[in-house]
Amino acid sequence: MLEHQIKMGRDALFNVLATNNLLVKRRKRRVYTTQSFHWLRKYPNHIRNFIPTAANQLWVSDITYWKIETGYLYISLITDAYSRKIVGYHVAETLESVETLHALKMALNHNKESINQLIHHSDRGIQYCSTVYVSLLKKHGIIISMTENGDPLENAIAERVNGIIKNEYLDGYEVNTLHVAKQLLDRVIEVYNNQRPHMSLGNLTPNQVHDDPSINVENIWKKRQTVNLIQDYRKL
Repeated sequence: MLEHQIKMGRDALFNVLATNNLLVKRRKRRVYTTQSFHWLRKYPNHIRNFIPTAANQLWVSDITYWKIETGYLYISLITDAYSRKIVGYHVAETLESVETLHALKMALNHNKESINQLIHHSDRGIQYCSTVYVSLLKKHGIIISMTENGDPLENAIAERVNGIIKNEYLDGYEVNTLHVAKQLLDRVIEVYNNQRPHMSLGNLTPNQVHDDPSINVENIWKKRQTVNLIQDYRKL
């Protein structure tokens, strides 16, 4: 390039290569946590247009992977859609159904007294369709709901909470054993539930909304919209 009197920095060179499709695409490794091609019964989506008005009306569940120094772990989360509180969780080295069941048992143990017409929503993964998982839901009279077309928006709250826990809390730690991972996850969930305010909750924490029936999230939003309208009017 110097012989031809061409002077070019690294960024400019990469731009030229990209324009001419000469860059080598980086190979991405994807970790799949959902196996929906199975013979077990799949349930319809019961939460289209459903908006919870109190805690323990709708739980959303999902499994996400966690890359640590020695490989991958898998986190099962159950979140209350109204309060955004993580009511059940578990981390394991495998995607076996029994591991996901631990998160459900935790959620049920902590909320037994207030479950009435509860809907449990998840994807169609084999863990959520398994006999042991479905049986425990039915034992407590919980309505089973599942996604139908693989669109993440069908389970948007669960996907959002996955991202918060991984990107805001777990990514900054070096973890090399399951034991350390479990201890860290305990602390992270505690901080998330008790200290992290949500704009969708009027900047209250999940525990504040979940534990106080007098707090009405819908009213909070109405007040917030009114304040925003007044502020916008004053700017005119």
